Amino acid sequence: MQAQDTGRTAVKVVPDAKSNLSKKAQVADMFNNIAGRYDFLNHFLSMGIDKGWRRKAIAEIQETRPNVILDVATGTGDLAIAASKIGPQHIIGVDIAEQMLEVGRKKIKAKGLDKIISLQLADSEALPFVEGAFDAITCAYGVRNFEHLEAGLKDMNRVLRTGGKVAILEFSQPQKFPIKQIYKFYFKYILPLLGKMVSKHSRAYTYLPESVMAFPEGHKFCSILEQCGFKNAKARPLTFGITTLYTAYK
Repeated sequence: MQAQDTGRTAVKVVPDAKSNLSKKAQVADMFNNIAGRYDFLNHFLSMGIDKGWRRKAIAEIQETRPNVILDVATGTGDLAIAASKIGPQHIIGVDIAEQMLEVGRKKIKAKGLDKIISLQLADSEALPFVEGAFDAITCAYGVRNFEHLEAGLKDMNRVLRTGGKVAILEFSQPQKFPIKQIYKFYFKYILPLLGKMVSKHSRAYTYLPESVMAFPEGHKFCSILEQCGFKNAKARPLTFGITTLYTAYK
């Protein structure tokens, strides 16, 4: 019950508490507004470490030798592009922010990957695919943005084939001194300031640390994954626990 309660708390964290829009609509609007500067900020604010995290996520699904991969909350397609290196026949990336997808499509075409990777507008809670359509599913830093966490995870499970694997990257909170203290200071003060200056969005990089603090990380999220139909869920902290790589099977 604790994990579920924490998950519901995370839902309450929205980009703009004064807005009458749903969390889903607010998240889509936020990412559409920062789409043109998202990639720069993503790599700059993580000091480039995010590329290594993506490689580790893709290495986890590689063992299943997936032919068809779904990348949920694909954004500008970085994880989908990383997945192309393991030789699948097709990768589909879905997101609720069309402007993010447009940036991603341009990147994919420039890399000559448009015959392998396709991006489309879709909701993680109502994925437009048949049951068991994918050999593997990935998601980088998107699940904490779901309006209904369990609904999104259950639909990911639905479209994953039996025996398929999911790999999810999400920010987490380091627990050891002095990384814990440095991380909290950076997340609370430095990241929102730099994010606002570059993105010109007043709330995007304030919402980020707030949503991370509210997310049910570690064993709590593994428990939620298993409640949503996945098996053998594991949490692997990366870079002192700054981010966590979650894996599970159907």
